[in-house]
Order: sequence, then structure tokens, then C-alpha cells
Amino acid sequence: MSAADGAPETIRAGIIVPFLIVAAIWGSTWLVIKDQVGAVPASWSVTYRFLLACAGMFALALARRESLRLSGEGMRLAVLLGLTQFVGNFQFVYRAEQHLTSGLVAVFYALLMVPNAVLARLFLGEPVTRRFLAGSLVAMAGIALLLVHEYRVALPGGRVALGILFTCAGLFSASAANVLQANSVGRRQPVVPLIAWAMFWGVLVNAAFSLATAGPPRFDPRWEYLAGIAYLAIFGSVVTFPLYFGLIRAMGAGRAAYNGVAVPVVAMALSTAFEGYRWTGLAVGGAVLAIAGLLMALSARKQRA
Repeated sequence: MSAADGAPETIRAGIIVPFLIVAAIWGSTWLVIKDQVGAVPASWSVTYRFLLACAGMFALALARRESLRLSGEGMRLAVLLGLTQFVGNFQFVYRAEQHLTSGLVAVFYALLMVPNAVLARLFLGEPVTRRFLAGSLVAMAGIALLLVHEYRVALPGGRVALGILFTCAGLFSASAANVLQANSVGRRQPVVPLIAWAMFWGVLVNAAFSLATAGPPRFDPRWEYLAGIAYLAIFGSVVTFPLYFGLIRAMGAGRAAYNGVAVPVVAMALSTAFEGYRWTGLAVGGAVLAIAGLLMALSARKQRA
């Protein structure tokens, strides 16, 4: 029985409120990212975001009176997490949003459970059920319909295929980071200090990559851009990560993963309101298939959790 089953209202609120906060914030970050890839090269926008987030995460660890010291194996893991999660993942995501609507990238990222399951099977020996595979195939069919819709409404000269390629690359980078955290070394590390050091190494690599590919730092003085960096760094990173890990402890990994369904729902709603996303019968059918498939796959994970 999970902590939520038969629990008092105060405990239920302690689960429901963080779940809604994480879904709302992560669902909105996709739209905010869209404004970060205009006048400023994507590489520098990623660097600025995690420079601020890194400072915030170190401050959070100190406020919680957690030691910032990691063992040798912990620091090596932090370097790998920095490269996969805070460099590869976000460098690809920011570029993907230059070619795809933000809500579609969010829906695509809801498939993160699929490469997670494959890599976990290969490296951690975790089983994959037939129901999980069936649900994943249904979800992928739905996303395929959404991509066909994206091709049809794309402006002349649009590079939808490149956006899909960047999204897939980011998806596998994020999956590699998840599996790294799930191994025995990752489970022995304190969460907040590990994330803080991973962001630190990520900032160094992002800055070097930005200098090499985009030249000297460039900045957008608009208040919308500055507010976007602050929102993505503080709310989209420092606030949500501890809340999400708290949900995993309270609900179990399977139920907490339903956040992966709630986030794209929020993202698509915001994309419709602010990006003028146009719904057709094809897009609606694709969205319904994608959500149904994700729920089916997650129900298989829930049974194992």
C-alpha cells in the first residue's frame, strides 16, 4: 500500500499539491524555452539558465544543511550527469524548439519512459512487460499522427525533420541520465548535492561549447528573456526537482511517473493559447492515442512499483 492509500487528508494534500505544482511548472517550461531561442544563441541560453540554477541548487543544499562533499564515485557520476542531463539533453531540446511547437516537444518527451525501460533492461536487468510495450507502441502511433499534422501545417521552409532529430537526441540524453541515477552508485548519493555538482560541471561544458560554436556571450536585455531565465532556473529546476523526488518517495516510482502524462497536457494547452496551435481531427486523434498509450504503459510500471 502506498502512502496515499487510506491516508489522512493532510497527507493526501502533501502529495496532490506537489504533484500539481510540478505538472504546472514543467508543463509551462516548454513554452518559456521557446522565447529563449531567438536573439540569443541556444547554447548561451542553456548556459545562463544552469549558471543561475546551479547557484540556487548549492544554496538549497546549504539551507537544508546538507554536506556538499561527494565521494570519488559520486563526483564521477555528477560529471556524467552534467554531460547527459544538463548539456546534451537541454542543448538538443532548445534547438528542437526552433523547429517544432513547444507542446509537441513536451508530448514527445513523455515517451522518455521507453528509452528508460530499454536502457534499464540492458544495464540494470529490469524487466519489461508486454503491456508496457503495447502501451508504448500506441503512444508512439499517436505521436506519429501529431508529427504528420506538424508537417502539414509547417511554414514553407520549415525544418520539422531536424526538430524531430534534435528531440530524439535530447530524449536519449535524458534517458541516459535517468539510468545513471538509478544504478547503485546513484542511489547512494544525496540528491540535492549531486544535482548541484552535476549542474556545476554542466555549466562549465556548456560555456566552453558556447564559446566554441556561438562565439562570445550574447544577451537579450528584454525583461521577458531575463524573467524566462529566472523562471526556468529557479522554478523549472531548483523548486521542482526536490518536489519530484519527494513524490517518488511518497507515491512510488510508478505512480509518480503519471506526472509524465500531466506535463504534456499542460504544455499542449499553453501551446494552443499562446502559439496558436491549430487542432485538427488528425491532431486530436494523435493526442488521444498518445495519452491512452502512456497511461497503458504506466499502468504496467505501476504494477511493478
